[in-house]
Amino acid sequence: MTSSIYIAKSVYGGDGIGRLGDGRVVFVPGAFAGEQVKAEIVEEKKNFVRARLVEIEDANPERTGAGAPPIPGMVYANISPKGECAAKAAQLAEFFDRARIPLGESGVPEQPVAGGSLAESLNYRNKVVYHFARSGGGWALGYRTEPEHEIVDVENDPLAAPEINAKLAEVRRNTFALLTQGADAVRRAVERKSNVTIRWTRRSGVVWWLGDAQPGVVLKESACGRAFEVPSDGFWQVNPAVGDALVKSVAETYAQSPTGAILDLYCGVGVLGLSCAAADGGQTPRLTGIESGRQAVEFARRNAALLGVESRFFAEQVGRSLNRIRIDDKTTVIVDPPRGGMEPNVPRWLAASRAPRVLYASCDPATLMRDLRTLSRAYDVESVRWFNMFPRTARFETLVALRRKRQG
Repeated sequence: MTSSIYIAKSVYGGDGIGRLGDGRVVFVPGAFAGEQVKAEIVEEKKNFVRARLVEIEDANPERTGAGAPPIPGMVYANISPKGECAAKAAQLAEFFDRARIPLGESGVPEQPVAGGSLAESLNYRNKVVYHFARSGGGWALGYRTEPEHEIVDVENDPLAAPEINAKLAEVRRNTFALLTQGADAVRRAVERKSNVTIRWTRRSGVVWWLGDAQPGVVLKESACGRAFEVPSDGFWQVNPAVGDALVKSVAETYAQSPTGAILDLYCGVGVLGLSCAAADGGQTPRLTGIESGRQAVEFARRNAALLGVESRFFAEQVGRSLNRIRIDDKTTVIVDPPRGGMEPNVPRWLAASRAPRVLYASCDPATLMRDLRTLSRAYDVESVRWFNMFPRTARFETLVALRRKRQG
């Protein structure tokens, strides 16, 4: 059945959302806020339906195209960066509103700190992971669709850095050769690896591998002009320019009210905590970092030595270490957890601590709100900044600065 639908807003994930004549909510991928569209219902649930975009009757003025995205995940491929940023800012504001977390006068900025221009919207990724599978008597290498798990063959990636695209033909040629030539046992072993990872850094160039990364490979990265090292399979922001802006914002926010100690939770290879400590005008606060990955902690210690920052890094799960962590009223806490957010006991523990400030960086607004609901019992939101770390896709990064509520 095809219906004419007004799209009231673009929700997190990229779908347009409206209502059918009977009042049911309808999700329409590819439709944007303010549009009137025709859409065909393809799935009906108890409380909502999903529909396929058939025709755009009245377009959003920022719409730039109407075709299918060139690769999976590019939900904002057909709208201008201005339109994309407007949608994401509205989504973040709605997350705060639904969580009933007061923002004071700061609110959610309409524009990101970085990643909002046309020049920044493509060819930014310094890491890509492609899957490969048999296709039509040959092989395809590219992104996997959801939920079909089909491979969209990629010969040129609009999101990958130019250096990765320049290497992509060679990577494809060598991968397909390994899958089709030589002994059967070798080909089957390669096929079981199922994916190819390509990474690029300005200082190390392009490296790539099949399946799991080889141990011992070290990549040289940089953030805000400081040198860091990271294992080849270790975490680093996939958008170097916007990642730099995030690190700079964390360091600047810390410097507004520097303290005698920094506690960096979920610290990875130490970038945020070390950047704050290294930029603290020679005051050199005590820095403690905690991260569950032993390899990441090893590199955090290496990076501290490279920067000449005295610090202590521990390989422990944050949620299991709370009885050994000491926080006083001169400790700034930095939190940068994975997409799943903090472990359930950590926000409660932080809320009960004496830390005057918490700087929370998050790549998932849903888990950010879950954690902020607990933290807001003891902290006020001082500022909110967001970063279009993943242009053309649904995701973005948020930095929330929290200050402990005044007693009485």
